[in-house]
Amino acid sequence: MSEGGSIVESRVAGGASAFQSRDFRLYQSARLMSIVGGEAQSVAVAWQVYAITHSALDLGFTGLALFMPGLFLMLAAGHVADRFDRRKIILVCYGLQAVCTGTLLWLSLTKTYISNGRVWPIYAVLVGIGMGRAFSGPAASAMLPSLVPKDHFVNAVTWGATIYQAANMAGPAIGGLLFTLQMTGVMERWNGEAIVYAFTLVMLMGFLILVGMIRAKMDGSSKKEFSSKTVLAGLEYVWRTKLLLGSISLDLFAVLLGGAVALLPIFATDLLHAGPRGLGLLRAMPALGAMTVSLIMIIKPIRRRAGWMMLACVGIFGAATVVFGVSRSIWVSLIALVVVGGSDMVSVVIRGSILQLATPPEMRGRVSAVNWLFVGASNEFGEFESGLTAHWWGAVRAVVVGGVGTLIVMGAAAALFPTLRNADALTAESLMQANQELSVAEPVD
Repeated sequence: MSEGGSIVESRVAGGASAFQSRDFRLYQSARLMSIVGGEAQSVAVAWQVYAITHSALDLGFTGLALFMPGLFLMLAAGHVADRFDRRKIILVCYGLQAVCTGTLLWLSLTKTYISNGRVWPIYAVLVGIGMGRAFSGPAASAMLPSLVPKDHFVNAVTWGATIYQAANMAGPAIGGLLFTLQMTGVMERWNGEAIVYAFTLVMLMGFLILVGMIRAKMDGSSKKEFSSKTVLAGLEYVWRTKLLLGSISLDLFAVLLGGAVALLPIFATDLLHAGPRGLGLLRAMPALGAMTVSLIMIIKPIRRRAGWMMLACVGIFGAATVVFGVSRSIWVSLIALVVVGGSDMVSVVIRGSILQLATPPEMRGRVSAVNWLFVGASNEFGEFESGLTAHWWGAVRAVVVGGVGTLIVMGAAAALFPTLRNADALTAESLMQANQELSVAEPVD
C-alpha cells in the first residue's frame, strides 16, 4: 500500500478514536434513536398545530412551551447533575418524555381534546417534555467526558455533534414521510401524527434500554448541599470566564435572531407550496449541511484560530438566513438551509469543546446547565420569537431581519470578547492561555 493511503487510513482510524469506548458507542446509538424520534415528532406537532389554528403565533407557542420549564428549572438541574448519578437522571427524564409522547399519541387517536381549534393539551404535554429536557440536558452534557479518555474528548464532541445532525437530518424526513401514510380498516385512526408519535415512542424505548446498559463511573460528582450559592455557582463561573461567556452568548443571540425553524411550516405551505414532505425536506437540510461539515472536521479537525473561525461561521449563518428568507425557489431555499446548518456546526463543536475543556469536572453539571439554558433560549424561545415577529411583520420579513441581526451580533461579539477572538487550539492549555481571567480565577463552590 502507498504511503499516502496509509496516511489516509491513519487519519480515518484516529478520527474514530472515541468509538473505542463501549459506553460511548452505547450512548451515541441511544442518542441517534431519541433524536430521530424527537425530530420526527417535532414535524408532527408543528404540522398538527398549524393545521388546527393556521396561526404563526400558535406555532411560536410550541417553542415557548418547551423552553419555559428550563428557564425556571435549569440551574437547579445543574446542581442535581453534579450531585447525583447522571445516568440515572437521564433515564428518569427520558422516561417522562416517553409518557408525554404516549399522551400525544392518545390525544391524536381520540381527537376529543384537540378538536374545534383547541391546542392547549398539546402545549401542556410539551411543557412536560420541556421539564424532562431541563434535567437531562445538563446531566448528558456533563456525562460525556466520563465515557471516553481525555485525549479522545474533542473527537467525542465532534462525533456527538455529527450524530446529532445525522439524526436531525433523518428525523424530519422520516416524520414528513410517516405523516403522509394512510391506514385503512381497523387502523383508520392511525393516520398522520398518530403514526409519527408511535414511531417516536418506540425510539424512546430503545434509548432507555441502551442507556441502561452504560456502566461508566460518573466522575466529578459534588456532595455540596442544595443552596442558592451552589445553584448559582455555574452562572458565576461562566460570568467570570469570559471565553465561556463569549462563546455561549454568541450562540444565544445568533440563533435567537437567525433561527427560522418554527416558521418552516409557513414557508412550506404558503410560500414554497411544498406540502408535508417538503416541510420534512426543509427541516432536514440544516442537518445535512451540519453532518457534511462535521465529517470533514473528523478527518481534518480544527487545529488553529478556533475563535476567529467561530465568529466567521456565525456571519455565514446570518447571511444564509437572509438568502432563505427572500428565496421563492425550493432549491435555493434548500441550499441556503444546508449552508445554515454547516456554518452552525462549526460553532457547535468549538463551543462544546470550550465548555468542557475550560470547566472542572465537579462544575460541569452546573456550567452545562447555564449552557443549556442559553441553548434553550436560542432554540425553543427563538421559535417563539420567530412566531411573534412573523405575526407582527410576516414570515419573510421576520427571517430577513433576524439574519441581519445575526450579522450585527457577530460583529459585536468580535469587539466585546477578545478572549474568544484570540482562542487558538482546542486544548485545555491553549484555552487557559487565551482566557487570562480563567487562569487566575479563584475556585467556585
